[in-house]
Amino acid sequence: MSYARISGLLGSLIILLLGDAANADSLDEVVVTASLRGTTLAQLPTSVTVLDQDFLRGAGVQHLEDVLGAIPDLNWAAGTSRPRFFQLRGIGEVEQYQGAPNPSVGFLIDDIDFSGVGMPATLFDTEQVEVLRGPQGTILGANALAGLINVRTVEPGRQFELKTELTGAAYGTRSLGLAVGDGLGVGDGGWRLVAQRYLSDGFRHNAFLNRSDTNGYDETTLRGKIHWNLASDLKIDLSAMRVNLANGYDAWSINNSYTTYSNQPGLDRQRASGIALKVTGPMAGSGTWSSVTSVAESFIINSFDGDWGNDVLWGSNAPYDYFQEDHRTRRTVAQDLQWKSTPGAWLGGRSDWLAGIYALRLTESDDLQYLYDTQYNDPGSSQLHSDYQATNVALYGSTQTALSPIDSLTVGLRLENRVANYADTADAATPFPSQINRMWGGNLSWTRALSAHTHAYTTLSRGYKGGGFNIGSGILSEQRSFAPESLWSLEAGLKRSDAGRWDWQSDIFYMRRQNMQVYLSEQLQQNNPLAYVFFTQNASQGENYGLESQLHYALSSRWQLSGSASLLCTRYLGVTGLFAALGLDGRAQPFAPGYKLAAAVEYHHPSGWFGRLDSSALDSFYYYTSDAQTSKAYHLENLRVGFEHGPVSTSLWVRNVFQTRYAQQGFYFGLIPPNFPNQSFLQLGDPRQLGFTIRYEFGGRHE
Repeated sequence: MSYARISGLLGSLIILLLGDAANADSLDEVVVTASLRGTTLAQLPTSVTVLDQDFLRGAGVQHLEDVLGAIPDLNWAAGTSRPRFFQLRGIGEVEQYQGAPNPSVGFLIDDIDFSGVGMPATLFDTEQVEVLRGPQGTILGANALAGLINVRTVEPGRQFELKTELTGAAYGTRSLGLAVGDGLGVGDGGWRLVAQRYLSDGFRHNAFLNRSDTNGYDETTLRGKIHWNLASDLKIDLSAMRVNLANGYDAWSINNSYTTYSNQPGLDRQRASGIALKVTGPMAGSGTWSSVTSVAESFIINSFDGDWGNDVLWGSNAPYDYFQEDHRTRRTVAQDLQWKSTPGAWLGGRSDWLAGIYALRLTESDDLQYLYDTQYNDPGSSQLHSDYQATNVALYGSTQTALSPIDSLTVGLRLENRVANYADTADAATPFPSQINRMWGGNLSWTRALSAHTHAYTTLSRGYKGGGFNIGSGILSEQRSFAPESLWSLEAGLKRSDAGRWDWQSDIFYMRRQNMQVYLSEQLQQNNPLAYVFFTQNASQGENYGLESQLHYALSSRWQLSGSASLLCTRYLGVTGLFAALGLDGRAQPFAPGYKLAAAVEYHHPSGWFGRLDSSALDSFYYYTSDAQTSKAYHLENLRVGFEHGPVSTSLWVRNVFQTRYAQQGFYFGLIPPNFPNQSFLQLGDPRQLGFTIRYEFGGRHE
């Protein structure tokens, strides 16, 4: 069945149901916690998507990856077992770590910074996912050039709560989760503990080893939260997490199929631990202060069979055997101290302000090893050890002023200083000099209340990200480092929330990238699949513009509809030198699809029966800057039906209902001996999967 036909059927269904809209249930008001003031979705002057707990449970199964199709202008680059590298409005990283880890898309889980290493976002007991598109220079600074993804897990309650979840599915998939919480017994506070284990074989069969688990998932999630109200105006929140993703990685096949032939399957593991302490108290006079201290540590192993084959497969061309393994340790310590006035306590009750100091210390060490045994090169190995440290210190502030009963103006500014150092064993004789970046960003936003439920806004903002270093002895001296990038964005939008029955927002935006960082790669030896030089350089300029729209509509007490659409155009502008030789001037940027569509219809019967159909579509896009290979447009459909009675919910679900064959990542290079012709290789998305989920919930909203 075609996507157009599915969309037509959904449209017809909507028309038939509009007559029952008078009996529609109300939708809860949504608060965006990632904003500086905890603003409601309708009043925030920027483009935002918020996925609540009901959406995550209905549309997802295990990981944030399951619901990314519903978020406008968000894409991600595969090459890993779970999404780690995100792009918003066509801007973001696309590949494994090479040089400075300075991501363009911020990624927070319960105030813990996992920007650039976003794999720990498992969905069990997750309350809300917020995606802020466009530069968030005032909020997060150098890590949020393109936007911010903020994940919030369920907060502790004041009464006893118990939740269990059991899932089983095809491809050896099974999981068991438990969440339990209660009040503290003394004072006003609560605690919550979460544990979950998820296993799956990974949708691949290794024909050489006759195994179906070489691309498998083994994911363990442990979280804990405590909330204290020590006094009416003094609060403490403590969050801790440990997520161990001990996944395999055997996703590539020489014939672009789900059958692999690797004799050395790889790994994609991330053991992530983090803790965040937030303290909020009264400020002398009026207002509040808050302190957020967070620490995160990730141990990452990423390895793969470089030739994707074995000596039996290569026959007379053997031995031809390559393997790459990367061990990476990343640690961050962050401190955010903020002072905030009481709303309306300044300029005669028309304005409020906030100010903050932010510091981030990041250290990262990396051990990269190539192993090879082949008739095409001398047998042996190559090793590279690197160390990176960066310290960011920022001052920021924001004011919000009522210009009239219906108009308000928000002004934000952030000044950030970054000092970074890098060294590796390949360049020990000529060490990299320290890099000092002085950067600034901010926003100027105007909002008008057109009615009690409708708001219009215009925002001019500036974002930035730091420079960095390119690693390895193959890098020329003039390519050793790259400079910071900045981005100007102009956005205008309209938001409407009609008495809780429906939420709608649309926006248009234009962004101009200055000194844009472009990621390049080159295969130095045609007969060596690992002979790549990866490096980043600054091109001249780029532009990204488009429109986005979202709708959530309670059609009736039984039916709900949600959908989104985004159109995106990106271009390189005025490129010179190496970039001009690649023919990039005027070409679209990588991982920037021209359109992205999503729609969902959900039904709940008073007797307990429910159903949900999700459909999403993604346009084609370039995989990389260095070649002209593009993906193919595709659409996916997911279905869930079930029955809920009291605290028990049982559902059957199907993902990729129509067995769509699509690619998540692609490379174009020489791999197959003896002639090593350049050709396309694809990492396929998951095939159709059938499964069931049983939930039991006691206490809280289900008591």
